[in-house]
Amino acid sequence: MTTMTNASVREFKMPDVGEGLTEAEILKWYVQPGDTVTDGQVVCEVETAKAAVELPIPYDGVVRELHFPEGTTVDVGTSIIAVEVAGGAAPPTEAPAAPAPEPAPEEEPAEPQEKPAARQPVLVGYGVSTSATRRRPRRTQAPDSTAGQAASAVQAELNGHGAPAVGRDRPLAKPPVRKLAKDLGVDLTTVTPTGPDGIITREDVHAAAAPPAPQEAAPAAVPAAAPAAPVSYDTARETRVPVKGVRKATAAAMVGSAFTAPHVTEFVTVDVTRTMKLVEELKQDKEFTGLRVNPLLLIAKALLVAIRRNPDVNASWDEAAQEIVVKHYVNLGIAAATPRGLIVPNIKDAHAKTLPQLAASLGELVSTAREGKTSPAAMQAGTVTITNVGVFGVDTGTPILNPGESAILAVGAIKPQPWVHKGKVKPRQVTTLALSFDHRLVDGELGSKVLADVAAVLEQPKRLISWA
Repeated sequence: MTTMTNASVREFKMPDVGEGLTEAEILKWYVQPGDTVTDGQVVCEVETAKAAVELPIPYDGVVRELHFPEGTTVDVGTSIIAVEVAGGAAPPTEAPAAPAPEPAPEEEPAEPQEKPAARQPVLVGYGVSTSATRRRPRRTQAPDSTAGQAASAVQAELNGHGAPAVGRDRPLAKPPVRKLAKDLGVDLTTVTPTGPDGIITREDVHAAAAPPAPQEAAPAAVPAAAPAAPVSYDTARETRVPVKGVRKATAAAMVGSAFTAPHVTEFVTVDVTRTMKLVEELKQDKEFTGLRVNPLLLIAKALLVAIRRNPDVNASWDEAAQEIVVKHYVNLGIAAATPRGLIVPNIKDAHAKTLPQLAASLGELVSTAREGKTSPAAMQAGTVTITNVGVFGVDTGTPILNPGESAILAVGAIKPQPWVHKGKVKPRQVTTLALSFDHRLVDGELGSKVLADVAAVLEQPKRLISWA
């Protein structure tokens, strides 16, 4: 995390605060040049695609320079602050050492063996995106390195390909980019990469697939492609907001989810009058003193009961292994509105919690999210999600799954409506539930059973006891 630029100044680098993220935006500096800092002191707040995180400095000293202003997006591993350490000279253990031998180039697995990316930010209607950690630049192979060529050929055979041409590396590209190239019929070996460390981007593939434009003769010293002119617009009538951080991750993941998992959404309108009465009774119960008791608590419990009765709905799809992974635990995601957008932290092992414990977890989850302090770990490994669109006065919706999850339940507004009750039309508290599920994992029968069970519990909450 730190390196020495001279005998008394240390450079603090942007760490990977979210398990594989490649960049973060500096939201706020808490120190300025000339300030004294101590080991463990928070010096800035940064925002990743997952959450806002405070960064502590790992040593004592005086701030010499802030390398980037607030609002700047910085790559992981880039120095962001210089600190002059107390005591002058650096410890002997940090003296420059002889350069270590450069590791051999990393080989990527062939497409049939590619594994799904690790789970990331789960946001409303979104789940994991395919951002991966940065690769180090590949070392150019020496022409006379026959041993290395032979090793590459053997590795290629193991990966299911013929031996590569001598001195030719496999192009660097993420799985979605490889799929795009395959769909467009583009040979990646012919594409010029523009991404960091020579990685081929989606734009590179689209550019390669586009019909070649007529080329005009130009002096050799002039670049082939001039920078595009800035887009002009009426600032009095339009405002442009840069897409970054949580919103950028949300947009990318929603597209990935919508076009990866085949979505099915089913609806049911239910009389929840008895549930609303139970909410009021629980508020007076001493077991819930100091806890947040609301309809969402009982809706969450109803979904957990439905999952226990229909365990196959709590699963994920392993594309690489072509297997369905049934989870014997429920990490229940709850969509929460924050100043930076909607995020979905989850309650770990929600299935094992009592109703008061579930209420405590819900209250902590919501308050932490509103303060912008939700940790990346709290937004990973979810299995199913609830999104309460009713708080915005919306009747229902067709939510998009968080990738890696099997189902998401949307809860509409609860309001008085005319309803046939005991043979007479009466005003009752009514809501509409919508369950979206991955049709690869959940067929119509299973999805219908889960939704019907949730509705049945909310209509007759005594089933929380009889179905337990």
